[in-house]
Amino acid sequence: MATAIKMPKMSDTMTEGVIVNWNVKVGDTVKSGDILAEVETDKATMDLENFDKGEILHIAVEQGEAAPVNGVIAIVGKKGEDFKDLLKANKAESKPEEKEEPKAEKAEKSDSNKQDNSKNDIANISEKTDDDKRVKASPLAKKLAEDKGISLTAVSGTGDNGRIIKADIENYNGSAAQVGKSIAFGEESFEEIAVSQMRKTIARRLSESKFSAPHFYLTMEINMERAVAARQRMNEISPVKLSINDIVIKAAGAALVKNPKVNASWLGDKIRINHHIHIGVAMAVEEGLLVPVVKFANQKSLSQISQEVKDFGVKAKDKKLQPSDWEGNTFTISNLGMFGIEEFTAIVNPPDACIMAVGAVKDVVAVVDGAIKATKAMKVTLSCDHRAVDGAVGSAFLQTFKSLLEDPVTLLV
Repeated sequence: MATAIKMPKMSDTMTEGVIVNWNVKVGDTVKSGDILAEVETDKATMDLENFDKGEILHIAVEQGEAAPVNGVIAIVGKKGEDFKDLLKANKAESKPEEKEEPKAEKAEKSDSNKQDNSKNDIANISEKTDDDKRVKASPLAKKLAEDKGISLTAVSGTGDNGRIIKADIENYNGSAAQVGKSIAFGEESFEEIAVSQMRKTIARRLSESKFSAPHFYLTMEINMERAVAARQRMNEISPVKLSINDIVIKAAGAALVKNPKVNASWLGDKIRINHHIHIGVAMAVEEGLLVPVVKFANQKSLSQISQEVKDFGVKAKDKKLQPSDWEGNTFTISNLGMFGIEEFTAIVNPPDACIMAVGAVKDVVAVVDGAIKATKAMKVTLSCDHRAVDGAVGSAFLQTFKSLLEDPVTLLV
């Protein structure tokens, strides 16, 4: 019996998927476990596994096309089996109901369309000359040209988009070259890029967060001289090269242990205080932003955190992140310091109650121990969902975070 293969829900936020590549074609024999296609979800490109035995009778969604979750993308069955009724039944299930417009509204739209068409016809006639060449001219220019017996096709316009205006008729001297003739310096152009599944989800989730969660922001400057020196020393013995961001993740994990109310989620009728610390690390890819999660970040060494983040970076660029890689975050860090950004604010990444935006480490002149000296500083901004986290709670977290980075030896004990 023929079976409909439907678009599976490959992530908790997925609403549709795009067929990147079919590995089979109509007529191919398949078995359970075969990879039928590659599907682009809102977060990654994933393999579509087959669970039925038979022949590919029909492919309903071509490469590059999208299908909603549970929408039919192919039919598998016995060779020569009739699948039309199965296809119709599934289409009927997924087809939304169409509400019929009241007759009065239909009639009104029809009359309106007729009037618009009539206006367009009049406009077209008015823009044609005797030799049926379309020109653009102001009404005053047309009248002046008619009075002077000048053909509009012989006149070059200096108005917007080459439109003939009154001055063009007045300056017309009967030759092709005219005083004041416009010179074309270039052409306006643009490119439209199709919105990927990832970008659609980013737009939807962050819009929901920004407009449903009351954000407030706390900014603090941190002296990074000791942290930078500690990183240089640790890289002499570390099995992987450590970054400032790795140290930031480690310090954030330690600060969350001491300030658990920041490691929270707003659930509507209750606030969840997470006892485990899973830190999402925002990563920019071509299609948008991915947030893989360093789980139990407070329990891992700096070298373990560094290696994990590097692995996530490679998988993110290759679209190989799996749902288990990006699920479960309790706190998020977004670092744009590597791009030279000194300070910014980030939108809370649901279900977290907070996200910390990290800027660049820069050379500054500051008062240190009562003396003016050159040092290094970094600004961070904590965005908080005020429904779950109050200002004093967020401030206490930043104070702890600051103390850890300004004396990084404390991260090791």
